[in-house]
Amino acid sequence: MRINVHAGHNADGKLACGTIGFIRESTEARRVKDAVVGQLRKLGHTVYDCTVDDAPGERSNLDQIVAKCNAHDVDLDVSIHFNSGARDSVGDGKTTGTETYVYNSSSKARSYAEKVCQSIATLGFRNRGVKYSTGFRVLRTTKSPAMLVECCFVDDKDDVQLYDCQAMAEAIVYGITGQRVVMEAEPDADKELVAPGEETADGDMRQLYRVQVGAYAVKGNADATLAKLKAAGFDAIIVKA
Repeated sequence: MRINVHAGHNADGKLACGTIGFIRESTEARRVKDAVVGQLRKLGHTVYDCTVDDAPGERSNLDQIVAKCNAHDVDLDVSIHFNSGARDSVGDGKTTGTETYVYNSSSKARSYAEKVCQSIATLGFRNRGVKYSTGFRVLRTTKSPAMLVECCFVDDKDDVQLYDCQAMAEAIVYGITGQRVVMEAEPDADKELVAPGEETADGDMRQLYRVQVGAYAVKGNADATLAKLKAAGFDAIIVKA
């Protein structure tokens, strides 16, 4: 595929930057954007980064983003954002969730938007679904099918605790392409393969090393971490302590 990807708004500290809560939209949108671009390219897709960091204002920021997007003939435009308005500073045990926007119900980006929502929801976020808007410039004036992704809410404590940049990016990439970047360790030809407890040629006993990600008193938090690990391509299980 040929895809435009950009992070919404100017960079943090500039005019017309994004919303702020437990995390900053402009910062996290760029982190997710960078990971999405990197993963798509590793999968062999052609990707153009159309992010604008320092426009003189909101209108100019949108003008420049649209101009960058329209300079390329692509299959899809993807705008990365984070939402706000949940006002959950304590945490109620529920995420406010993720949603995507397309121009209208006949947009060719609609099927991608549905799959991205479904993919992000597998990480544990509430699926708020696909919504339609004729007001967003990046949906209205880009020449290619376009979608705007609201990853999660910056002012919902549950959303932010669940959020992970790399897992979010992988979920978006999988929603668009149906593909995942799987990082596999290269075998070490110099290492002797023996079963646990057996001696190696030099008489040492082979040791096993466990990698623990976390320990949780609330099973829901453990389930959420497990979902993120599996979404990232790791083989993980929950073990009761």
